[in-house]
Amino acid sequence: MLSHYISTLMIKQIIRLASALCALCAIALPAAAAPKVVSDIPAVHAFAAKVMDGVGVPVALLPPGTSPHGYHMRPSEASALAQADMLIWIGPELTPWLDRARKKLNQDAQSLALLGVSGSIQHDLREDAVFAPRDADNHGHGHDHGHHHGPIDPHAWLDPANGAVWLGAIARALGAFDPANAGAYAANAAAGEAELRALTEALNAKLAPIRNQPYVVLHDGFQYFEERFRIPALGAIRLSDGAAPSPRRLATLRRGIKASGARCIFREPQYSSALAAGLAGPDVRTGVLDPLGWDLEAGWSLYPTLLQKLATNLRQCLE
Repeated sequence: MLSHYISTLMIKQIIRLASALCALCAIALPAAAAPKVVSDIPAVHAFAAKVMDGVGVPVALLPPGTSPHGYHMRPSEASALAQADMLIWIGPELTPWLDRARKKLNQDAQSLALLGVSGSIQHDLREDAVFAPRDADNHGHGHDHGHHHGPIDPHAWLDPANGAVWLGAIARALGAFDPANAGAYAANAAAGEAELRALTEALNAKLAPIRNQPYVVLHDGFQYFEERFRIPALGAIRLSDGAAPSPRRLATLRRGIKASGARCIFREPQYSSALAAGLAGPDVRTGVLDPLGWDLEAGWSLYPTLLQKLATNLRQCLE
């Protein structure tokens, strides 16, 4: 009887021990930390957020309302850059200050300049106040990396075809750095590319009724959107880098507006409206075009919403 009791007790203890071990086995090991990714402008943050969905969240260096052409990082932003595993940015053409600040990256960190990604569409900078007409056969097309004729217009995120190319490039870069999540990155990028194809079709249809309507933009930051959707601007008040216009430039624009019958001048939320208002006559309306999306919620949805708002505001003012 005693030996039977002892045997039963030992069996119960073994069962309890086995159950405890199984419980420990059921506890998942902590997942490896997601790569620390920093980005420059909101659109690039949106691309990174889409690719990293379900794995991690990127950090945006530029705060809302900041022009990317010139900026001095705060200590917290410099610290985020110094701790990053990867910097994803447009490139030095847009943010030369960030090119200098890249020295703060640690030795093992990587840098992905999207404007240099193979397959990116690039357009040359425009300097004239009133733009030269483009050959109809060239609308929606630009130069691949390495085939331009001068300085590059850096506002390339406003062509969703570039957005699609860059999603894939970000997925490949993150997958190489973090192979355990390479499949998730690739799947997220593919989903984003499909969304952008559908968005491009929808915006083409939305903008069709106002094609060939002349208009003026505050600064020459919309060339990629103009070319993709075949809705060219007459000219720009400011140059691509946002530099203030000369009196001669303004006089040329006034003549161009009068000769073309331009119906709308678009200002931007981060600039004073005085220049646009000063050029607008009694028959010329003013509207708003925001190339950055500073008032939009951060994340992937910012990018398609940004393009949709550009199309909506163009149509409302020109229709």
